Amino acid sequence: MLIFDADDTLWENNVLFERVINDFLDWLAHPTMDRAQLRPILDDIERANIATVGYGTKALLRNLHDTFKHLYQRDVSSAESEQIEQLAVTLINHQVELIHGVPETLTQLGTRHDLLMLTKGATDEQQRKIDKSGLAHHFKSIHIVPEKDPDTYRALAKELALDVDTTWMIGNSPKSDIRSSRAAGMKAVFIPNVHTWILEEEELDPADEGILHLERFTDLLNHF
Repeated sequence: MLIFDADDTLWENNVLFERVINDFLDWLAHPTMDRAQLRPILDDIERANIATVGYGTKALLRNLHDTFKHLYQRDVSSAESEQIEQLAVTLINHQVELIHGVPETLTQLGTRHDLLMLTKGATDEQQRKIDKSGLAHHFKSIHIVPEKDPDTYRALAKELALDVDTTWMIGNSPKSDIRSSRAAGMKAVFIPNVHTWILEEEELDPADEGILHLERFTDLLNHF
């Protein structure tokens, strides 16, 4: 059984959020702080808000509003709020950009393995990307969850009666895809993406033989 992450594994995602964030930091025009000083503040606010606002475009907008209020110590005006929301329009309207080789690789893998998709975020937003991707037919089932922690993987294994010893989680996020699935007893394939969200970055144990490190998605065909 091969379980695939979606964002930044099957298609590009975080690079689009980074463009919005960069535009926001420029728009802020803070009088004393530059982008390098402002970004850690936004990161801290995002980290603190995850439990209540989750992930996705709506969460990002909330985090941008909270960052503004934190920096300027006042509420965001209606005009300013509209300007912030306009920065994120591209996240809603963009076309899904598949990572190189994904459709062909999934087609071949599907002839010899059962494939699942496990993605986290707002259900409507993730479903919209899945629909636009044209990849849904490759997967035996698709699961959209609010968080991908060890309990999520344990629950999925129980629900689908998966043998964790022969189940592999494939993704770009050290935190959500690799370490969480390993904690649930699954094996994992780490395929890094240069645009992975900073809050998903964690150290992986180089001695962990249950983690397969690959350079690109198409390399899966050499191992499965």
